[in-house]
Amino acid sequence: MGIVSQEAILELQALMDSVEEPLNITFQNVHQGFRAETLVRFLKARDWNVAKAHKMLVDCLHWRVQNTIDDILAKPIVPIELYGAVRDSQLIGMSGYSREGLPVFAIGVGLSTFDKASVHYYVQSHIQINEYRDRVILPSASKKHGRPITTCIKVLDMTGLKLSALSKIKLLTIISTIDDLNYPEKTNTYYIVNAPYIFSACWKVVKPLLQERTRKKIQVLPGCGRDELLKIMDIASLPHFCRKDGSGSSRNSENENCFSLDHPFHQQLYNYIKQQSLISEPAQPIKQGSFHVDLPEPAAEETEIAKSLESELQKFEKGNMLSKSTDGIKIDDD
Repeated sequence: MGIVSQEAILELQALMDSVEEPLNITFQNVHQGFRAETLVRFLKARDWNVAKAHKMLVDCLHWRVQNTIDDILAKPIVPIELYGAVRDSQLIGMSGYSREGLPVFAIGVGLSTFDKASVHYYVQSHIQINEYRDRVILPSASKKHGRPITTCIKVLDMTGLKLSALSKIKLLTIISTIDDLNYPEKTNTYYIVNAPYIFSACWKVVKPLLQERTRKKIQVLPGCGRDELLKIMDIASLPHFCRKDGSGSSRNSENENCFSLDHPFHQQLYNYIKQQSLISEPAQPIKQGSFHVDLPEPAAEETEIAKSLESELQKFEKGNMLSKSTDGIKIDDD
């Protein structure tokens, strides 16, 4: 790390030393003892501009306090049938660890439908997984390996990506904006697998709109990505949709499905949240209803990406309709 970078860290650290309660309390939940690494994440997200990184971090802490994010791991989604419906339609799970000790998160982009619950439940579930990763999984991995582990790997399965993805763009933009503003630089690398042709077309549109540091993190792998991913993780940590040659499947596999509520990761996560709820309110019955978080206004970059995706998908839809309308038409040679 260069001298300029070190100076920026020290300058931001000095600014954060003056933060008062309750922001300081929630900051401890953010950095989990790895304060310098956390400052670096926010500095990277603002191209090492100290003033902008400071504003971003303070805004994040205000967001956490205003939305009581520190308590979200004590707010289970109940009943369990509703949580199961969320898991069936918001496909995400943790399949294991890379050889360097980074948690491997799998996301079923193509087959997630987001149609079994309200937007607030999906946002709640997403933030809970973020917080569980940051407050439980990453500190545990850091302790095991004797060094700071503050980022993860994400494997995005594009199986089943269709034109209907248009209906998901708004929710995905909200979730992406929450991550960009409050959980910056938490993903080391994004691996994209099982990409159909429609993804390739959308990627050509989106790629130029991404910031350079984000583009560098994204790798589109051939097929299910098995061979490439086995270079950085053991087969036991490979997401189920990457374990077979050829096209994978996010929903059905003879291997263990890390999206399923029955998977150990989701069992541990759900049990942890239930236990935390009993600790925080031991005499109270668990309340039903979603944990409401203020939904952010997407940044200009996010809005431009969303509009570009919508435009590209609409072109596909028109092209498909035209193709279907001309199917079976006989053209005479006369």
